[in-house]
Amino acid sequence: MSEIRWDPLKGVWVIVDRERGRRLQEFLLEQPAPRVEFCPFCYGNESRTPPEIDAVRPERQPPDTPGWQVRVIPNRHPVLAIEGDLDPRGHGLYDRVNGVGAHEIVIENPDHDRDLADFAPQELVAVLHTWQRRLNDLRRDTRFRAICLFRNQGPLAGADIPHPHSQIIALPLIPPLMAAELHNCRDHFSRKERCLLCDLLRQELHTETGIVHDDGHFVALVPYASGRPFELRLVPRRHEHDFVRVGEDELLALAEVLRNVLARLRQALRTPSYRLYLRTAPPQHTRFGRPNYWTSLAHDYHWYLEIHPCLARGTGIEQATGVPVNLVAPEDAAAFLRGENPAQKR
Repeated sequence: MSEIRWDPLKGVWVIVDRERGRRLQEFLLEQPAPRVEFCPFCYGNESRTPPEIDAVRPERQPPDTPGWQVRVIPNRHPVLAIEGDLDPRGHGLYDRVNGVGAHEIVIENPDHDRDLADFAPQELVAVLHTWQRRLNDLRRDTRFRAICLFRNQGPLAGADIPHPHSQIIALPLIPPLMAAELHNCRDHFSRKERCLLCDLLRQELHTETGIVHDDGHFVALVPYASGRPFELRLVPRRHEHDFVRVGEDELLALAEVLRNVLARLRQALRTPSYRLYLRTAPPQHTRFGRPNYWTSLAHDYHWYLEIHPCLARGTGIEQATGVPVNLVAPEDAAAFLRGENPAQKR
């Protein structure tokens, strides 16, 4: 029989349908990389992109020239524009504001054909440092209420350019998924005076069935109420609400566990497309009429990374009800990524 599981972090019910689910081997899909005749992110093509905002490069080397390790540029076709005023206004029973925000691309490495799993630890640390700098810089703009960092890898994730890169988008509002998560964390803390994600991590470590990797600093796990096959969370053991505050030693540990987990996915699922999301605290600007809005954020929120392999299409049930259907039990997915045979454990 299937199960319906509650995810207190996301605030959603999830159907885990093991009986109707596919065999794990059926997720081993061949996903050929798209052919790209010209890559604007490669060495020598710096003049073919917008001028760089930030870069990791030798001192005194001119911007927008080869020799960089990480490079940040504005998206040539941004969904939101950095210039302008919000000008909030009503439209009957609707509301609207101008499309003001930021949309940046972090070109993570000069090598066109590498994924994060192929990076040396210090190369990946340079990317993580760049993420921190950009988040910190964008937070200075009081128009922005949320800053989201995501990464599409592979054709099924919508990556048009295979060159390793991530994207950062700053929004003048708190998007619904983030708002729900922030509310759930604050509500849990107001009732129990404990961090919700810390409690969930303790539960996962107690049962151990969802744990994929644990190095003492970060835990990679398949959440008990995963809405997608092989969904992963990388959670720091040390409570911290803000990724920007993570220090050098922890960034190196994060680089190692991220490489480990992505290598496991690649080996177990034959280089799947995936999406990676950074879940971290929003800018803590004072909000008009809400003087106590962020007072407990440092205590009730807990940053983490989320990885969603692109293995299954959404179902009609999910579209009609908002309830995801996961055809791989999370504990089976975790065992498979650990290199075990889930069928032998039933």
